[in-house]
This record gives sequence, C-alpha cells and structure tokens, in this order.
Amino acid sequence: MALCLAVTLVHVVLVFLHVAPPNTISQAYSRQVNAWVRPFFEQNWRLFAPNPQSANRQISARVSRTAPDGTTQVSGWIDLTAADDAAVKHNVFPSHTAQNMLRQAWNAYLKTHGSDNRPYSERALMIEKYLRNIAAERVAAQHGGAFDSIQLRVISQPVAAPGAAGGHPPVTTASTRPQTRYLPWWKAASHGTD
Repeated sequence: MALCLAVTLVHVVLVFLHVAPPNTISQAYSRQVNAWVRPFFEQNWRLFAPNPQSANRQISARVSRTAPDGTTQVSGWIDLTAADDAAVKHNVFPSHTAQNMLRQAWNAYLKTHGSDNRPYSERALMIEKYLRNIAAERVAAQHGGAFDSIQLRVISQPVAAPGAAGGHPPVTTASTRPQTRYLPWWKAASHGTD
C-alpha cells in the first residue's frame, strides 16, 4: 500500500511540474519530468481547441518483398488516407482513431524529423517506428501478402485562404501547388502470408 501511495505521489508531482508554468524546480528536473510524462502521460489540449489543418495530405504506402528467386518486387501505391476517409464517411459515430491516428502520426513525424528524414532524438525514433507500424498494419489489412520493406509518400496540398468579404480573391504569396515528399524505405516486421 505504501509503494502504491509513493508511486501515485511521485506521478502527481511530476505531472504537476510538467503542466505548471516554467519555474526553478521544473527547469532543474526537466529531464526527469519529460522522461516520465512524455511517453505515456503527455498533456494535449487539442480536443478542446484543435489546430486547423493548413494542408490536405494524402498519405500512401508501397511495399517491397524479396521473391524466392532473389528479385525484389515493389507494389503500387496504396492510398492509406482514402481508406481512413472511407471508414469515417457515412459513419454516424466514427472512431477518433479512424479519423486521426495516421494524420497525428504524420504531424508528429514532421515535428521530430528534419527535411532530410533523419531522427534527431529518441522521441523521433519512437515516432518514426509508430508511423511505420501504422502504415504496415494498414497495408497488411487492406492487401495482405508478405512484405519486407515499406515506403511512404505524402502529397500535401495547401489549403487556400478564404475569400475576402467583398468576394475578391485573397492576396496570397504562398504556393498552392501540391508538394510530394518520399520517405526512405523502412524495414518492416514480417506482415501477412503469401
């Protein structure tokens, strides 16, 4: 009983230090606080005040497998975003997971990786693995078959600014052309069967 109370007390103190305004104690112990809070107990207020998306993203994946004769076979692109959209459309009570898991994983990847797709921290490695696992599980569920590696392609189409009050188009300097980003091939855990 004493151990449970001690763990509970430590948890409450660490979470408090995480959400409290910056102070001497939270700054001194920030490494320990983040090590405890970040993996499992991170605070996220987007449920109440979501950040609007500035781009529509289409996330696709393709897989490769090594055939018995040693040749590499690469599949066509599989649209993972379309599958998510189909799971939400016409569903009166769509799951939060179906709506946001892939999109949130991609947003986290963007925040933790540079434009060269290299992870710069342990958290970045965790996010990369998370994104890879989501994609691999969805490809395996949709198309079956075994594969060794997976690659993602993300096509981002910036959302145009709304028109001005007088019906005039907005003045914009940002490009509205889609941008395509290819991630490197990642080894995937064995999925599916032949």
